[in-house]
This record gives sequence, structure tokens and C-alpha cells, in this order.
Amino acid sequence: MLKLLLRLLIAMLLLLALLPVAAWLFFPWYAQSLLDFAIKDKPFRIEVSGIDLPTTSGIGFRSLKAIITTPPDGCSNEAATYTLSLTNGLISLRLKTPTPSLWNAGGVQPKSFDATLSIKADSLTLIPSPQQFTFSDSNPQINLDIAVSSNKNYAISIKPISASYAINGAAVSHEKIGLEGISYNISLSDAGHWQQPPDTLRVEKLSSNGNLLPVHHFKALFSSKRDPLKPCTLSLRDCSVELFQWKASTEHFEYDQKNKQSRFTINFAEIPLNQLPGFNLGGNETPFATGQVSGSLPIEFQDSTLLVRNAMLVAGKGSKIISYNKEHKPLISIDIGIIKGKEELLKNLNATLTLNSQNNKFFGLTLTDLSATLLGGKISSTPVCIDQSNKISPFTLALNNIQILDRIRLQGDFKGSLQGEVSGIVPLALTKKSFSIKNARLQSSGGGRITIAPPSKQQHTSERIFGPEKPDADYTFSEPNLLLNRTIDGYTTINFKLKHLQRKTSGGEMALLSPEGRLSLWQNRFKPDLVSLSNFTTGFLDGTVAIKHMNYDMSKKEGESTLLLNNIPLQKMLDLQGTKKIYATGTIKGTIPVKMKNEMFEIIDGGMNAEQSGQIIYATTPEERAAANQGLRTTYEALSNFLYVQLTSSISMAPDGKSVITVQLKGSNPDFQAGRSVELNLNIQQNLLDLMRSLSISSNVDQIISEKSLQLYKK
Repeated sequence: MLKLLLRLLIAMLLLLALLPVAAWLFFPWYAQSLLDFAIKDKPFRIEVSGIDLPTTSGIGFRSLKAIITTPPDGCSNEAATYTLSLTNGLISLRLKTPTPSLWNAGGVQPKSFDATLSIKADSLTLIPSPQQFTFSDSNPQINLDIAVSSNKNYAISIKPISASYAINGAAVSHEKIGLEGISYNISLSDAGHWQQPPDTLRVEKLSSNGNLLPVHHFKALFSSKRDPLKPCTLSLRDCSVELFQWKASTEHFEYDQKNKQSRFTINFAEIPLNQLPGFNLGGNETPFATGQVSGSLPIEFQDSTLLVRNAMLVAGKGSKIISYNKEHKPLISIDIGIIKGKEELLKNLNATLTLNSQNNKFFGLTLTDLSATLLGGKISSTPVCIDQSNKISPFTLALNNIQILDRIRLQGDFKGSLQGEVSGIVPLALTKKSFSIKNARLQSSGGGRITIAPPSKQQHTSERIFGPEKPDADYTFSEPNLLLNRTIDGYTTINFKLKHLQRKTSGGEMALLSPEGRLSLWQNRFKPDLVSLSNFTTGFLDGTVAIKHMNYDMSKKEGESTLLLNNIPLQKMLDLQGTKKIYATGTIKGTIPVKMKNEMFEIIDGGMNAEQSGQIIYATTPEERAAANQGLRTTYEALSNFLYVQLTSSISMAPDGKSVITVQLKGSNPDFQAGRSVELNLNIQQNLLDLMRSLSISSNVDQIISEKSLQLYKK
């Protein structure tokens, strides 16, 4: 009997010794049951699989899934379920040294203790349902400080004290939008009512359907504490971000959980113009734009739609857009900076940007409702589409009273001042390296003065084509109207029309009414300096002057064409030269072939003819007739009331200004010798100082008539 009892005792001792071993060996099979028992009646559940045998390092697992359900609240009408998944992890428990108050009266066995529960894994994923976003992180580590205690009935209770999770390099995706490189330190505690204190949130990259957007290095302070007046709004403070290559900031970023809408205002200051898209052309030596811009961009984002409301952009003093000649010297610039008494660059900018998708696949952006106040006027645009390869669809800008003319500055040989407002439409097509314009129409009720002042050079008086002292020429114009076209490779045509154009030099003035024509530039990439003028017409001296076509090489400063004169009143031509004694009726027409070379003109075999018969009266005083000889008195009498039936002339002029003009008149004077037929031939040789003096026959017609012989013939 004693032996039997001894054997039973030994067996029981062995069983007691083997129970921990059995518990350790079979732990993977009953761990889930223990876990379910521990968290029953809780608003969450935990599913674990692939549990390893416990070791001194902890308990490994292949998958751990925590499913937490939150009830509907004032911010959401639906219950939300969050699924937290961990893969290939390790759970470890580290005991903390108990404090004296935790020991019982005997000081032998603790009734409670503190510990830190750590969870490490290869990956973490958080997905809400309904799915609003997906959060993923690699190599996460979550630490949970807990207090473990037991009562007199040995019932164990676990109370969380704090939790921490250092996010580093995580990612969030929401429909087509992706956030990458997320860093944030989560630190929650019972003492802080489990509210996240402010900490810096960082997002390195923003993408759309895998394509990186020009938004980088976002940084902000975030706390889970809510504003009592906005209980459904998550707020971020002191935000900053890099857009393209420049920095921007916003004081507050708000996300309304109830309306799923975010609001914020981006502020940016002193952004170099040549870093903005479309302005970063030309390089350092010939920058397309110089200066800096500042502004603010209020944004609302909801349902893949971004709204811009009342944004503004101010360019710093001296900011310019510049065009250059082939020598890389400034040719023309537009001052868009701050000018006292002038409107700022851009304000009241409104636009809608929509992210386009089909079957949950991103395929581009659409910009609509674009409008703004630009330089005191209005600008708007038709919708613009940008596909996933960044190809931009054609669009049209509408301009209304843009105050830009007085901001244009001419450089080099050009000076002057412009004024007025510009209106019109500009159809544009943009590529990565260039742009095209199709049938842009621009008009203005203003005008201005342009001075062409080439460098002075030594010349003889007879060689000065633009004036006896200096070649400066002032052009005054009004009410320009343009039709502009430009191809991707730069070929540009400008159909122009002006109300008035006046040219003034030291040698005289010339006024043109309603000049219009077509300029063609950069039509030949092998001859970039070639400019063509075609279909040019203008009112001149109550008649018209036209040029069918002319090519002018700006580098060689040479070209040739033919002036076509029609319906020019003969009296106007005479008045232009200051004649005092000759009065004439009738109009003339003609063709004047002109060659230009280095600011000099050459005319070869030009001619003008009367378009119909007319009258010429050469007025003399009794004293002049009394002092004249018999031949000259006969001339005076013949021209006192000369009715011509034919008036023809020819003209040639050498580049140095020497010219030969022949004039032939046929007709009669009813008051002279019974109206017999008279023919008058004049040969005039002189040096012409201005082209228009050549066109008007002579600047000293009075003297020519007095000195030339008059030949009278009977029919």
C-alpha cells in the first residue's frame, strides 16, 4: 500500500513537472482560445495564426489581425470598422521593476506589476471599412505599457497605461492619391485621456496613380484634440510643403470628416519666376523671366476635386518677362512687378481641378472654371485636360481690358512708350518644350510711340536717307488689331491693322491711315532673320499705297519690293513738298520698285501716271509776269489754266540719293492761243533726302518750271 501511494505521489509530481512543458508545447493550439476568453465582450477582436513556441525573446506569429468597430457618431452616420494586420511578427513582454507600494505587507510577493508589451513585425496595414484609405508600414514596432494586478480571489486584470508607435517611411493611398515617406510619432496615454499630443507629421512625396506630383516634403503639427466648435474637423498647424522647386506654407489645414472635405491656404513668398512651369526657359544667360513672385492659394479639396478660390500672385519690383534678339541681347520686355498706382499681377484667381479616373484607374486632370483679374483686367480659360503622360489639351484664353501696354519696355535700337488696354482671345497648345497659337485675336483702343534709333555713324549729307542730321524715326500708332498664329517650331504670322500710323523724322512727317498687312517671322529655320510683309495697304494722301510682298533680312539689312500707288491726289503730292504757286486736280497711280540696303533706298524704273484728265494752274503775280522775258511769259500764260489729258513720269534713284525724274504733260489752255495743244517735258536731276520727296516729283517744282524750256507743239 505504501509503495502504491509512493508511486502515485511520484506520478503526480511528474505530472506537475510536465504540465508547464505541456503548456509550452501546446501553446500554439490554445493561444487563440485564451485570447478570445481574455477579450470577450470587448468592441474588438483579435485573430492570430502561425504562432510559434514561446521563447525568452517572445512569441512569434505569422499573422495577427485586430478588427475594431467604432459606432456611428455625429461625424459619421455609419459604423466604421478598422482592420489592423501585422505579418511575421514577434510579441515580447518586458517587466518593469515594481515600486514598494505594489508589494504586500509581507514584502514577499507582488500583488501587481508594470510591464511593456512590444510588437514587432515585417509589415503593418490599416484599412477602414467603408474603405477611405489604406495605411501601410514596413518594420513597425508598437510598444504598450500595461499594469497587471490581481485581487484576493486571484483574478487578474490588465490596464493599459500608454502606447507608442514611431511611424517612419509609411504610405497612405486614397483612391488615386498616394502619400509616401510618412513619419509621425504616436504617443497616447491614460493620463492624457488617450489624446495624441502635437507632433510633427512629415510626408515626403505625393503621387497620383503612381505618378509623382510636383508636391514634396510636406510638414505639419498634428494633434487628435478637436476644436469643440468643430468636433468633426481634424486640424494641422504650421504646415509647409515644396511645390515644384519652391517652398510654400499654410497656417492651418482642416479636414472635415463629416463632409469629407479639406480646406487650407498655401502661402508662398519670393519664388524665383524662372523656376515656375513655363517660365524656366532660356537658361542663365537669356532667362525668359527674372524676379520673384509671392502670393496665396486658398484650396478646398473634396471627392477628387480641388477648388481654388480668390488666390493672388504679386510679382516683386523689377520682375520681367524678356525676349531677345539673335545676339542674345534684350529686344523687348514686360514689367510685371509692383508699380506705384498700377494693379498687381494677379488676384481673384478661381479654378476647379478634377482628378479623372475610369474603373479606378487614373488617366489625367481637368482644369475648369479658370478666371482671374490680371493686371487690372479679366482673364479666363476654356477647360484644360492633362493626361497621365502630362500632355496638355489645347485651350483658349479670353482677355478683357488687360493693362499691359504701359508695361512694355523696348530695348536696343528701339525706345518709346505705349498705353492702353488689351482684349481678345488666345487659343493655345502647349508642349514640354514649345507652344503654338491658332487665330489669336488681340485689340486695343490705345496706342503709343516707338522710336527707332540705330547707332550713329559718319555719313555725308547726301547719304542720309532718314534725315539730314540723324537717322532716328518716331512712329506713332493707335488702336492696334492683331490676328496671331504660331506653329510649334516657331513660325509666326501677324495680321495687323491700325487706325493710324505716323512716321516722323528730322526730314519731315508721313501719315498713314488704316494701315494693315501681314508679317511673317521665323518661317525659315535656315534664315531666322528673314521677315516678310505681305498684303500691305494703307491710306496715304487720300489715296492708297500697297505692297504685295516684301522680304527683309534683318541681319543683312536688305530687302526689295514694289510700292503700288493708287488714287493719290496730285495736289496732295504737291502740298507735301511745300509748293506755293501750283494748284492741280486729278489723281495719279504708279509702281515704285524699291531696294533697301543698310537704311538706304534704290529705285529702278519707277513710274507714275495720271488716272484721268485734270487741271493745273500755275499762279503768278503781275510783277512776275512783267519781269519775265517773252518765252517765260508764254509759259506762264500756258500754265495759267492748263487742262492736261496725259501726265506720265518715270523715276530712278541711286542708293546715294541721286535721282532722275522725267515728267511729260500733254493738254491745252482754252485761254491761250485758242486752246491749241501743248506738250511739256521736264527732266529733273537732284539728290533726294527722303523717299516721299521722290514720290511727289520734286521738292522744288516751282524752280524747275521757271528754269526749264517750254516746248509747244501743234497737233
